[in-house]
Amino acid sequence: MSKDASSPARARRRTDQITLSQVAELASVSPITASRALNTPEKVSDQTRERVLDAVEQLGYVPNLVAGSLASSRSRLIAVIVPSLINTVFVEVIKGLQETLEAEGYQILLGNTDYDLDREYQLVRTFLGWSCSALITAGLRHNHACQTLLNNWDHPIMEVMELGKGMDLNVGLDHVAAGRCMATHLIDRGYRYIVYVGARLSQDYRAGMRYEGHKAVLTAHGLDASLVELDTLGSLQAGADSLAQVLAHYPRTQAIHFANDDLAAGALLAAQRQGLDVPGDIAIAGFNGLPLGQHVTPPLTTILSPREEMGRLAAKELIRRLSGKNVYRRQHDVGFTLQVGGST
Repeated sequence: MSKDASSPARARRRTDQITLSQVAELASVSPITASRALNTPEKVSDQTRERVLDAVEQLGYVPNLVAGSLASSRSRLIAVIVPSLINTVFVEVIKGLQETLEAEGYQILLGNTDYDLDREYQLVRTFLGWSCSALITAGLRHNHACQTLLNNWDHPIMEVMELGKGMDLNVGLDHVAAGRCMATHLIDRGYRYIVYVGARLSQDYRAGMRYEGHKAVLTAHGLDASLVELDTLGSLQAGADSLAQVLAHYPRTQAIHFANDDLAAGALLAAQRQGLDVPGDIAIAGFNGLPLGQHVTPPLTTILSPREEMGRLAAKELIRRLSGKNVYRRQHDVGFTLQVGGST
């Protein structure tokens, strides 16, 4: 094991934070002008403000919003940024985080990106300015400006929901493997005409990762990996609407692999309203293992992701780092479980 992997310090980052003077130098203005451009922009020209903002983005500068003696001390605040505050998946992750962190005397600052990476960048800038002790983000993808900002920040960063090479600490599951798992299950059940349905895969890119796993399995079996991408985020109504769309475009469909349980449950209920037997006429599968899927008839076949456990483990690893203890594993795979219901 390398020294870097076991060190509680953030050796991967520079120790010196970017200063306002550095921003001013890059923008070719004085520090007081740079300060005005950020705090009272009406007092500078538009061109000057644009130069300062460009410098801020290039350098990853974060203004410290905590005044006085507090500015030099570590707070008991931990920033948590997720794509949605109404999606049960993220609510359960937050629950695991909050309960574990609050038990150790930490409070969370909560932000919602609405699946917008530019909005994530703005939230990160704001939260880091409050001298948070650590940052937790849902996902490994960030825009360039946000990457620069985080690379220059010298506190722990925890990225959850998926596995991969992250900024610092990582707790999640393998979404490509989850897609492969469900596709393999459907093929093992004898289905050959299988359609994957997702919603806004460029935004909900983890659903896109599951499609890649799904596609790899079908291709390996010589089958078409048909895809229907909806232009709205997943919901019961979107799932119900998508059933007709799938059957119109792919009339031979035997099974539908949905990107989440909301879509799948909506389609299952719509199929029953149309007199279709599930799984006799059409098999339906989802992802997440939401309680909703187990209260429909027949119960939904899905992939169960341990969301609260993910939040608790992420919080515990952060607490270890913040208390100065060695973190021997930067990445933790929480795994997933194929939950076979009557819908396939």
